[in-house]
Amino acid sequence: MTARTKRNRLFAAGVVAASVSLVLTGCSSSKSSSSSPSGGVNASATIKAVAADPALAAQVPADVKSTGKIVVAADASYAPNEFQDAQNKIIGMDVDLANAIGQKLGLQVEVQNSPFTAIIPGIQANKFQLGMSSFTDNKEREATVDMVTYFSAGTSAAVKKGNPDKIDPNDLCGKKVAVQTGTTQADQIKDVINPACVKAGKPPIPNDGDKFDLQTDVTTALVSGRDQVMLADSPVVDYALKQTNGQLEQLGTVEGKAPYGVVLAKGSPLAAPVQGAVQSLIDDGTYKAILEKWGVQAGAIDKSVTNGATS
Repeated sequence: MTARTKRNRLFAAGVVAASVSLVLTGCSSSKSSSSSPSGGVNASATIKAVAADPALAAQVPADVKSTGKIVVAADASYAPNEFQDAQNKIIGMDVDLANAIGQKLGLQVEVQNSPFTAIIPGIQANKFQLGMSSFTDNKEREATVDMVTYFSAGTSAAVKKGNPDKIDPNDLCGKKVAVQTGTTQADQIKDVINPACVKAGKPPIPNDGDKFDLQTDVTTALVSGRDQVMLADSPVVDYALKQTNGQLEQLGTVEGKAPYGVVLAKGSPLAAPVQGAVQSLIDDGTYKAILEKWGVQAGAIDKSVTNGATS
């Protein structure tokens, strides 16, 4: 089995009794269930540099240590997790965490922008050492790569302010829904939601959802009225609510829970020191400061593990 080159958000739908209730489920922390976005974003905040941990640095394999750096891939269209600022610099929660991991390991970090679907193949080809791009850790992915957990997020839906089309969060059949290409939100519309709609005698979501390569275009499609609903990870929807100046609102609540994972090549000797670095950042407070900077502290975890998927 090859690894899926999709963002797996664990977005699913269910048929409840005779009435088809399409329930949004995701990979969120239960703390994210409020319809209000979490704390404010302060992208200019400075995260204090952390000292290298000699014990963790000693675990870095010789070939990586000889270069003095790790190359991290991110699809920089998924704010506030990874995106580009006005100067095209890649910033975000994942970028700050990647830099802090590198500091713990005594390495420089080079973050490269990559299409999401090219990240795992790039890691397998040794083009990148790490992938930090809001990947959900799951059993299928763990069959071909290793994943170090560092965050928890869920799937959210958003509509235009006031929900003018009176969208029912439990029934998206026939609605125009915008999603990012390569996500499980997109996959589940095709494989789960629309078949359930057809079975219930309801019209499916047109085109199996309107799919866009960039999350920014997904948000624009909703704001412009091209689409009626947008589906994305909970921190991304929260950020969109803040950045669109009240033009959007969350639809329903965030459901479900699953971790994000740093992606590494299967069997990579970097997995142990990266996991140790993440845990050390959690323990020393740097992790909390980074999440608060980006307003995503609702997704904080207490313990990082390698290959901790339960499904």
